[in-house]
Amino acid sequence: MQTQLKEKLWTFIVHNNPELMFNLQEDYSVTNYLDSKVKDIMPLAEQLLSENRPVYVVEELCLEQMTEELKPSRYHYLLSILEEEFTADYERLRESGTLTYEVVNLIAYCKDIFDGYGFNAANEEDRQLRYTVIGQVHEYLS
Repeated sequence: MQTQLKEKLWTFIVHNNPELMFNLQEDYSVTNYLDSKVKDIMPLAEQLLSENRPVYVVEELCLEQMTEELKPSRYHYLLSILEEEFTADYERLRESGTLTYEVVNLIAYCKDIFDGYGFNAANEEDRQLRYTVIGQVHEYLS
């Protein structure tokens, strides 16, 4: 089960938090990060298994718990802004193969805004946050 949880967590990170993926790879700490997260969740997994919950349910509940702090995805938030508000730039970056790289750069460029708003699921739809981020993206692309 631990191997499955690590694989599911890594897949989640790759698709939703590539900035974390790059940072973990740069620091050579992927294995340590995954091991730590899975070790922390194992008491819950063991409890759920002792309640005779199906393995796939246990894995999904554990994955949900392990990824809670990684949501909402700043990557997907910025990707959608690029696609909706900066269509030509989005297409240019996608076609050149640099879209993921540039969105990861944008995450760092917009970090103070996200942190200032305490970016979370409750304010993900905040119009002021969106307009502020759009302004920052415009500045980045200019």
